[in-house]
Amino acid sequence: MITIKKYVMSVLVENHSGVLSKVAGLFSRRGYNIHSLTVGVTGDPEISRMTIVSIGDDYMFEQISKQLNKLIEVIKVIELDPDASVYRELSLIKVCAESNNKLLIMESVNTFRGRIVDMNEKSMIIEITGNEKKISAFIELMKPYGIKEIIRTGLTALQRGSKLED
Repeated sequence: MITIKKYVMSVLVENHSGVLSKVAGLFSRRGYNIHSLTVGVTGDPEISRMTIVSIGDDYMFEQISKQLNKLIEVIKVIELDPDASVYRELSLIKVCAESNNKLLIMESVNTFRGRIVDMNEKSMIIEITGNEKKISAFIELMKPYGIKEIIRTGLTALQRGSKLED
């Protein structure tokens, strides 16, 4: 029986133009969707880390992993186990904030350990970081107030412990 699950891959790559396009193209050519993608420079400015989330079966992950490892610019590909890794996302949420509900919104922000990064007489922008469930729960909590805009980063992740990926 084929089991479909979420795969989180940490891919270390050379930091130069065209690498992201090659990686995304590899997924596209095989007909696999990238659910989320974050990319950033590591402690070494010559190396970037891609955190790629995709949904599929073991065969899909195995094929993608093999194909990624064939790319010259790819240094290392590992699957991140959720129990042995730290996963985080960031979301900026612009919420309608009239004078009668500002305090309630601010209490919710504090409960979720978020930050208000901008506020005016009609709205506020809230920054929330955490795992996917925490951010989704906060968004649901804000819906009754009226969400004007929302942006959510993709997942970013590192393995727990002292073991280094690079």
